[in-house]
Amino acid sequence: MKLLLAEDEKRMAQALMQLLRLENYIVDWVADGEEALAAIECSEYDVIVLDVMLPNVSGFEIAAAARKKGLSTPILMLTAKSELDDKVKGLDSGADDYLTKPFMTKELLARLRALTRRNAKGADGIMNYGDISLDTNKYIVLCKTTGQNVRLSEKEFKILEYLIANKGMILTREQFAVRLWGFESEAEYNNVEVYMSFTRKKLKFIGAKTQIKSVRKIGYELRYDDV
Repeated sequence: MKLLLAEDEKRMAQALMQLLRLENYIVDWVADGEEALAAIECSEYDVIVLDVMLPNVSGFEIAAAARKKGLSTPILMLTAKSELDDKVKGLDSGADDYLTKPFMTKELLARLRALTRRNAKGADGIMNYGDISLDTNKYIVLCKTTGQNVRLSEKEFKILEYLIANKGMILTREQFAVRLWGFESEAEYNNVEVYMSFTRKKLKFIGAKTQIKSVRKIGYELRYDDV
């Protein structure tokens, strides 16, 4: 799971990053509203955590701008404000949930789990594309026509999950590098191709017609040719 944390209180941000990374989230942190907007524009996230009182652009404004552009990523608002009007404003601006500071870390994690489950492509944890089904709980991909399935490694799973979630789109090597190794990783793009090759072999093994296609000088897309 990749998460954007927009929080200008450095000590709180560092504590939250440590907590979230222990829960296996890949975390990008920004401390400014303009930086948050830029991050949302150029990266894909599974969930966004926004502090309301950010420098330059407020969390309310960020959420509203993101929704205006059609972003469906779950947004959790964090704020010291507890008044009902502020909660209503946050939800009306596009946030999916609202958590008032101070809060228990267990509650934060529970809220995040609920938001990401709600955003899943299937209530049973199954994502579908073409002739394949991806079980997000067991890391198994199944070919619906042959009945064959195979277990995926963590990075193979992330590749297929990302492609299915963004079906119809061409995703760049840079996007996959961030998705697989994190925002600050120095992993080279040929490492992406290595794991793409592994994932392609798994699809071939189960007899799937769904394929990962390379788009020259751009990246990759998922295609299903029913022939």
